[in-house]
Amino acid sequence: MLRSFFWMCSGADSELLRDCPGFEQIKYAGVGGTVFFTALMAFIAGSYALHTVFESIPIAIAGGSVWGLLIFNLDRFIVSTMKKQDNKWSEWLQALPRIVLAIIIAVVIAKPLELKIFEREIDRVILSQEHQMLLDDQGEVAALYATERAGLEEQSKDLESRIAQKEAEVNELYDTFIAEAEGREGTLLIGKGPVYAEKRAKHDEALAELRSLKEEATSAQQGISTRLEELKASEAQQLAESQPIIEGYDGLMARVHALDQLPWLPSFFIFLLFLAIETAPVFAKLTSPKGIYDIRYAEQEDTVAVWAEQKQVQRAALLKADMALNKRVYASLQDEEETYHYKKQKARVLIQFQTDAFLEEQKGLVGG
Repeated sequence: MLRSFFWMCSGADSELLRDCPGFEQIKYAGVGGTVFFTALMAFIAGSYALHTVFESIPIAIAGGSVWGLLIFNLDRFIVSTMKKQDNKWSEWLQALPRIVLAIIIAVVIAKPLELKIFEREIDRVILSQEHQMLLDDQGEVAALYATERAGLEEQSKDLESRIAQKEAEVNELYDTFIAEAEGREGTLLIGKGPVYAEKRAKHDEALAELRSLKEEATSAQQGISTRLEELKASEAQQLAESQPIIEGYDGLMARVHALDQLPWLPSFFIFLLFLAIETAPVFAKLTSPKGIYDIRYAEQEDTVAVWAEQKQVQRAALLKADMALNKRVYASLQDEEETYHYKKQKARVLIQFQTDAFLEEQKGLVGG
């Protein structure tokens, strides 16, 4: 039962194989087993790849089954269509497209399994990439608000600088009119004279300007602080919105890209393993000598080809003979009076029928 199943997997004719020696049967059972287990590997790889994308076990199993059957059908087609020939170069030339297809299939099968085998290392690379993306996102968001924030901070510093200058001016005027009253500067007269009053007025005027400036600065600083808080909240909101996207950076393409960041040698050896598995049936048929099964299979093909050629020649001869007979039959009918009178009679009936039908149609038109 198992041997018949592997024969079916190899694409060989079971009836022919049953009449072949045991070693020939074992050879094709081995070829069929290789095809089957390659398809099984394709099922596992396809299921894992789809589970990585959709995170659904039913979808992964269904898609993996379709992929495994597709690979099974392709491998079975490749093996079954390869025929042993007397010229080895012709065999290799015939197998070249199939070898290329086998390499492509090996790459497609190996990549998802590599993702599963190196899953921990890939997770570590993805985690590092997520951290870097988070830092880059923070830098980009900060740069987005940096210009406005710098402008607001510059306005705040400018207000503080103006207040400090005005306070220095008020303090200087205060020292001036106090020194005038004490007789240390100016007129050098002790007491509050006209000069003192003038200097005191200047101080009071500057002090009023300072108070007004402080009121304006307080209102402006409140607006600046409010706007800075709004910018901070907007920046935090934008970072919060992008956080799930960064944390969800774990798709199939991301994992493939992370796999490329790992050392290439282990992945290359895994690819070689699957390449050997996938191309094993092809090379087995190429390197094996022409067996009894191949001879009997070629004999059947030759028999069918000869029989088809015979039928084609017979159909061509039959057509030629039939055309010659028809020509002679119709040539002899031209000289028969009986055939002439019969056809004349039928033609007369047809003309009468057409004339009556035309007349009836004209009567209908005139009457309408």
